[in-house]
Amino acid sequence: MDNKKLSPQESLDLIQSMVQQAKQKASDNSFYFLFWGWLVFACCLLQFVMKAILHYPQHYLVWWAMPLGGVISGIYSFRQSRTRQVRSFIDDALSSFWISIAIAFFVLAIINVYTTAWQNAFTYYILLYAVGTFVSGQLLRFKPLVIGGLINFVLAAVCARLNYDYQLLAGAAALLVSYIIPGHLLRSRYRNNKN
Repeated sequence: MDNKKLSPQESLDLIQSMVQQAKQKASDNSFYFLFWGWLVFACCLLQFVMKAILHYPQHYLVWWAMPLGGVISGIYSFRQSRTRQVRSFIDDALSSFWISIAIAFFVLAIINVYTTAWQNAFTYYILLYAVGTFVSGQLLRFKPLVIGGLINFVLAAVCARLNYDYQLLAGAAALLVSYIIPGHLLRSRYRNNKN
């Protein structure tokens, strides 16, 4: 656009179109919600089975799938960035926000290794899921993410009262309502918009 002064209505229309573009890109990038949702969901359930049912002493080894997931996600992100022509403010804000959430997960994992904090780890993980999906849902104006985030705030509070085994199940439930279901709805919306 040139340096012309926008009327209030034109400003609102411009902001609305930026939000709509960000929604479309988020729909296209439902990959992240689905990939991380299903990966962590599977790890939660697998660790629960290994620890609570099979009593396997090294049940925590399932979490070594996370670095592999990071590599796969990084490759996907790199390929996406090569084809993306324009980035909006919302794109940059969401990208920075999710990078900070990923760093917070990494720091919590380190804390859990060196302290007894792992006994309540999923309380904090679910809280991060809640913040991530709630803020993303608000920025994108996508209610399923907002609702998933709100449910996760409640699940985090409930999770604090559970022993570790059942925290794993609460974590799986949290991923289902905040990543997997909204991710599938985003993908569906993207396909509908594409057609």
